[in-house]
Amino acid sequence: MDLTGKLLIAMPGMGDPRFEHSVVFMCSHGEDGAMGLIINKPVPQLSLSDLFSQLEIEVTDDANGHPPVHFGGPVETTRGFVLHSSDYEANLHSMSVSDEISMTATLDILEDIAHGRGPRQKLLTLGYSGWGPGQLESEIATNGWLTTDTDLSLVFDLAHDERWSAALATLGVDPLTLSASAGHA
Repeated sequence: MDLTGKLLIAMPGMGDPRFEHSVVFMCSHGEDGAMGLIINKPVPQLSLSDLFSQLEIEVTDDANGHPPVHFGGPVETTRGFVLHSSDYEANLHSMSVSDEISMTATLDILEDIAHGRGPRQKLLTLGYSGWGPGQLESEIATNGWLTTDTDLSLVFDLAHDERWSAALATLGVDPLTLSASAGHA
């Protein structure tokens, strides 16, 4: 099972409040473990403009407005990651996750965004979600997560507070019908 480029949808009763109602875009998944970014939990009172100011990046193109910065996960919470459309590749390094989505974790993408040269679609996170070998598979087997294909509009366009229920809807699941306990045959 390779979940790279897929979405993880947190099930009720997961037990870890950091992931409650989370939707995680999976950047990589393999035998060495997995890495993803939560795409629906904005950091309160922190915008991209605030980040530019903190990093002393001069903004010459304010067409970006003030999009929120998201909590990407509990690992390396002071490190930034930008999930973005594949129309952009950083000078230093962008990781292609799928034909449509890449991820960049270098400062040059923020400078390019500030100067109007960044990706068409973007979502900035602080921190990431990580799993050791076999850990994610175990969490899925114990009813911690559902998985689904990625919908670009869900990742980049939909309001963050609508993403969990919208991700469930891609599977035909109504959030009101979900149970916190797993069943096994």
